[in-house]
Amino acid sequence: MDYNFTPEQQQFREGFIAWLDKNLPEGGDDTNFRMFESQEEWAKAYKDFQRKLSEAGYASMHYPKEYGGGGRTLMEEVIVLQVLAQRAMFLRGPGVITHGMASPTILTCGNEAQKKAFLPKILDGTHIWCQGFSEPNAGSDVANVSTRAIKDGDHYIVSGQKVWTSFAHMADWCIMLVRTDPNAKKHRGLSYLLLDMTLPGVEVRPIKQMTGESEFNEIYMEDVRVPVDMLVMQEGMGWHIAITTLMFERVVGDALMGAMYQKNIERMLDMAKQVKRSGRPVIEDPLFRQALAQSYIEVEVLRHHGLRNLSHQLAGGVPGPEGSIGKLLWSVPNQKIMERALDMQGMLGQVMPGSPNAVQGGLWQYGFLRSKGNTIEAGSTEIQKNIIGERVLGLPKDGSRAARQ
Repeated sequence: MDYNFTPEQQQFREGFIAWLDKNLPEGGDDTNFRMFESQEEWAKAYKDFQRKLSEAGYASMHYPKEYGGGGRTLMEEVIVLQVLAQRAMFLRGPGVITHGMASPTILTCGNEAQKKAFLPKILDGTHIWCQGFSEPNAGSDVANVSTRAIKDGDHYIVSGQKVWTSFAHMADWCIMLVRTDPNAKKHRGLSYLLLDMTLPGVEVRPIKQMTGESEFNEIYMEDVRVPVDMLVMQEGMGWHIAITTLMFERVVGDALMGAMYQKNIERMLDMAKQVKRSGRPVIEDPLFRQALAQSYIEVEVLRHHGLRNLSHQLAGGVPGPEGSIGKLLWSVPNQKIMERALDMQGMLGQVMPGSPNAVQGGLWQYGFLRSKGNTIEAGSTEIQKNIIGERVLGLPKDGSRAARQ
């Protein structure tokens, strides 16, 4: 595949950048990563900006027009997302699950009524979604979900707990994995529901992180009555749909992460020119120059992996387990990049955001703390290695895991 833009795509990209220059809120670029005083303000800013994208025709351009999309190409959608990843990713943060997981799952697996009810409100910013997969005893082992859903006439009675649920405190709706058949094998007894977060019996408890934010949450549900028409596909299809959700997250996510990390490398280079160690700019030190080169290489590997997956999808392919490679390529290197950035700052690496002496506003200190979750969220590193070994390379299952199954 030729990874260069065609003249028409380049023209489209320049037109979108010009639109963004006029419509990006003041201070909305990612250098001002703490532009919001509260989570409520952050959610409102996302919804307002998403509405502008929708009105201008830049929201999910490859979705059919009857669902609120632009009816155009996936490549144009990727161009928009890559520009946003470099210019406004923090502003778009609350929509990560919404657009990366909820909307493609509903588009692919939802029935016509669900598509018409939910997709337009996702694309115009009306709804924020979260993902209810992980539980205290079902983290990386998603098939161990125990949240139960008992059918009672026209409703499911849902009770249980979810944890590490990103943006649940902002969310209007949740894509949720529940157990509808406790007697079936654990992979086969799962179903997939769309949960209205305002229903009686739903309680959200934010989890304080070491960054000072509460991006993750616990969700408690007690006898929540969910209409049966919120079931996606059929009972027992939950595991299949959940895998579909995760695969879509991987493909588009790799392309976005590559674009976002490219921007981080640019910032890292600027910092290396400004910060001095032993009386000279960091960029003149051969050891730090090597660290910069290594960071650049890792980001380029991620970027080209994302382009390879994207070319496969553009050719009509379906996302597969190779997406786990991308998860490793952005999670582990990002932690290393943040560590290298703090090493370059020396003693200034201890100066936190909020101090006038913080380098680049404390962006790297915040990124260092937040990156610690990278190798846990979206499937732990250990789980991704198992998936790659078994489903990509065709290696036999680990003996202890095979015995348990």
